[in-house]
Parts: sequence; C-alpha cells; structure tokens
Amino acid sequence: MEELLEILRDLHPEVDYDTCDTLIDDKILDSFDIVSIISEISEQYDVTIPAEDIIPENFNSAQALYELIERLSDED
Repeated sequence: MEELLEILRDLHPEVDYDTCDTLIDDKILDSFDIVSIISEISEQYDVTIPAEDIIPENFNSAQALYELIERLSDED
C-alpha cells in the first residue's frame, strides 16, 4: 500500500489519501492522472488493469485502488 500512496502523492501531494474517497467524484484525479497511475501500477506491481476495471469506483480512493491491485495480483 505504501508504494501506491507514494505514486498518488507524487501526482497530488496536497491530498490526504488515507481519508479521501472521492478522488474521481471531486475531480481531484483527471484522465491524465489515471493514465499515469495505471502505468505506475503496471511497473510497480506487475499487473495490468483491464479496460473494464477503469471505472470511478476503483479510483475514488487509495483503498479501492489497492483492493483492485490485490484482486488482479491474485488472478495471475
């Protein structure tokens, strides 16, 4: 999880990712951020996020994103 938080903090250091669960809803993350996050996750965690998983629910919080990474890791 710490690696994920580091990726997110590099994009927007002003956000409290431990408590924020409206990253997409509040437009904190934009489409360019999402592309960057997906790329970094692919490198850091060696998982590929399929297009059908690129939905707001999976990117609204660091916890939701981490759960997605764990689920994709388990599928390998």
